[in-house]
Amino acid sequence: MKKIPLHWKIMIGMILGVVVGILLTYTSWGKDFTYNWIKPWGDIFIRMLKMIAIPLILASLVKGISDMKDILKFKTIGLRTLGWYILTTVTAIIIGLVLVNTIRPGTKISHETVIKLEQSLKDNQAISSKIKTAQAQKEKPALQFIVDMVPDNVFKAMTENKLMLQVIFFSVLLGLTLILIPAHKVRVVKEFFDGFNEIILKMVDLIMLTAPYAVFALILNIIVSTGGDWGLMKGLLWYAATVVAGLMIMIVFYMFLLRIFAKKNPFWFLKQISPAQLLAFSTSSSAATLPVTMERVEEHVGVDKEVAGFVLPVGATVNMDGTSLYQAVAAVFILEIFWPEGLTFTNQITIILTALLASIGAAAVPGAGMVMLVIVLDSLGFPPEKLAMGLALIFAIDRPLDMLRTVINVTGDATVSTLVAKSVGKLRKPKPKEWDDYLHEKL
Repeated sequence: MKKIPLHWKIMIGMILGVVVGILLTYTSWGKDFTYNWIKPWGDIFIRMLKMIAIPLILASLVKGISDMKDILKFKTIGLRTLGWYILTTVTAIIIGLVLVNTIRPGTKISHETVIKLEQSLKDNQAISSKIKTAQAQKEKPALQFIVDMVPDNVFKAMTENKLMLQVIFFSVLLGLTLILIPAHKVRVVKEFFDGFNEIILKMVDLIMLTAPYAVFALILNIIVSTGGDWGLMKGLLWYAATVVAGLMIMIVFYMFLLRIFAKKNPFWFLKQISPAQLLAFSTSSSAATLPVTMERVEEHVGVDKEVAGFVLPVGATVNMDGTSLYQAVAAVFILEIFWPEGLTFTNQITIILTALLASIGAAAVPGAGMVMLVIVLDSLGFPPEKLAMGLALIFAIDRPLDMLRTVINVTGDATVSTLVAKSVGKLRKPKPKEWDDYLHEKL
């Protein structure tokens, strides 16, 4: 019997999660049942992915860079990665600004809807915490994000996924050091990281066996936890449609780049990375999805490890095309409603620059986009007394849009890694691995 591909299993789990979730919203016991018996399985899956994220980054980066054997090759890959990431991020922001200025979703929101949302979310602690986090970030020196990249204790950095940039810095430094030392002196260390990398990738395969069930639990919990209050979201339909339209255009842009520069069939590419996209949608976290993204790009797209091992971990932290596009749309949308006099050409140029800089070093976790949005609005001189109201306006619909923009973030990372690999001759024929490849040898 032919095995069902993983992406179809995940899709089935997602659909079943939606259906069962909707049914449970009509019961009096559905919310408690989901919280106690369904949600934990999704949480366990995310924890397992986060558990291996840091070891995977360390192993992949050290192995990938040390395999180059030429420090100039790393310079080439690094510069091209940076160039592609800046290009895609700026493109995403410009697409968002063009769409929001054309559709003007802020003019479609009734005053009654705004008041209702303000009243329901004015005391929301989550919004207050986002504002405080953004203010603390803004008060740091201009080059603080570079200082924050350098760990003062690498072992401490490895205990926190939010310190991923510090782990990347140490891993790159370690990989480059291995290149500069004669091979016979570091052979044992090199073999250790080669073997460690194989072990982590096999763990990814094992964890992915539970992905369809985990996605079912994650989606079901999201549906039930909203309480089915779709009426509240109808007033924000135009805003959501603008963001979604921009995200779809970004997918088309990625596929254009792949066809022109990597000579890859766009539909084939999307099929290969679809499990990572579906997980990104379910988890809203580029960091949690990173192990799966790396496995799909290396084994199913054919990007060499020395490219994927560098480009993808960096991208999960600094490349947030979907989030940057959302910030552009959300910023103009909020300005239209609460501060229309702030809709100047200068401010829109400021949005491009601030959104680009804010994406560097942003935490690859759910909700980071809201913190970045506060930084963008502050840079425009948005009235501070209206900031909480502006965030409250879009907070109700932020979760589903966060899920969608994370898909774009992950797709952008996979696209850039493929483009860089093609440009340096490191795009090979895919060699997929299965979790039971070596099982017959053990029996």
